[in-house]
Amino acid sequence: MLDWREIDTVLLDMDGTLLDLNFDNHFWQEFVPLRYAELHGLTLEAAKVALAPRFKAMEGKLEWYCLDYWSEELNLNIAGLKQELAGLIAVHPHVVEFLEAARGRGVYLLLVTNAHHDSLSLKMEKTCLHRFFDRIVSSHDVGLAKEQCGFWQRLQDQHVFEKQRTLLVDDSLAVLRSAAAFGIAHLVSISKPDSRRPIREITEFPAVEDFRALMPGLL
Repeated sequence: MLDWREIDTVLLDMDGTLLDLNFDNHFWQEFVPLRYAELHGLTLEAAKVALAPRFKAMEGKLEWYCLDYWSEELNLNIAGLKQELAGLIAVHPHVVEFLEAARGRGVYLLLVTNAHHDSLSLKMEKTCLHRFFDRIVSSHDVGLAKEQCGFWQRLQDQHVFEKQRTLLVDDSLAVLRSAAAFGIAHLVSISKPDSRRPIREITEFPAVEDFRALMPGLL
C-alpha cells in the first residue's frame, strides 16, 4: 500500500486511529447525556434529544473538542467525567508495533490531534504512547480544528515537513479531505475506529482496519 522510501514524516491522529473510539463514543453518546439527565431531572432519551442538536452544531469546529467549552455549556465537569471512564481508554491492536518500527526507521513522527489538552494528557498517561513521538500537536495550540484547511498550513509553519513526503493516518474523512486540499500526498483512513462497531466501507481514500496493513516495507 505504501512505498516507505517516499515517506519521511508521519502524522497520526489519536482518537479512532491510535486509540479505540469506543471510549469517546460511549462518553459523548451515553455518559454525558446520563449525567446531563441527572442534573436536569430528565430521562436519558430526553437528554439525548436535547443535546444532539447542540453537539451537531459544533461538529468540525474547535469548540466541539474543547472540554472547557462543554463544561461551561452543560454545567458539567467534562474533564472530571472523563477521568471516571478512563478505564475504557485502549490502544488499537498493532499500534505499538507500528510506532516501534517507524521509530526504528527514523521516520519523523507527529501526533496531531483535535483533542483538548486535558483529554490528551489523560490518554497519554493511560497509554504511554507519548514516548514514541517527536512532537505532539493539539489543534487547540494551532487555533484551528484539523477539519479546517488553514490548520495544515499553520502546522507546517510550526513543524516543517515536505507535503510530498508526508503520510497522514486519520479516521475522519473530513480531516483527510482538508489535508488532501492542502496537498499532503499520502493519506490513509482507518476503517474500524470503534472496536464495537462494524467496519466502515470507505472508497474515498485508501483504508485499513489496523496498522498491520501499513507495516510491509517499513521494517
